[in-house]
Amino acid sequence: MKKFFLLFLALGAVAFAGEADGESMIKAYSVVAAGVGLGLAALGGAIGMGHTAAATIAGTARNPGLGGKLMTTMFIALAMIEAQVIYTLVIALIALYANPFLG
Repeated sequence: MKKFFLLFLALGAVAFAGEADGESMIKAYSVVAAGVGLGLAALGGAIGMGHTAAATIAGTARNPGLGGKLMTTMFIALAMIEAQVIYTLVIALIALYANPFLG
């Protein structure tokens, strides 16, 4: 827990470093928000993919005859889980390179 606190403290120091004009602050906070957002999205996606794979393996172990159908359903579910992470990446890239808060 102390490591995370120090990490966020360091990110805050980077965000507040340099000149204190509004544009640089918005850019700094956008970088921090993009990094944290992508990290959380990747974490959630990885947990969801792990649960999906575990459920598919358990279902195949219980009924091997349904293995093909379960694998097809698993791949569709994995694609939808990964799509959520990609949406977060797109929003992070918009915040970094086409920031709507900068005039």
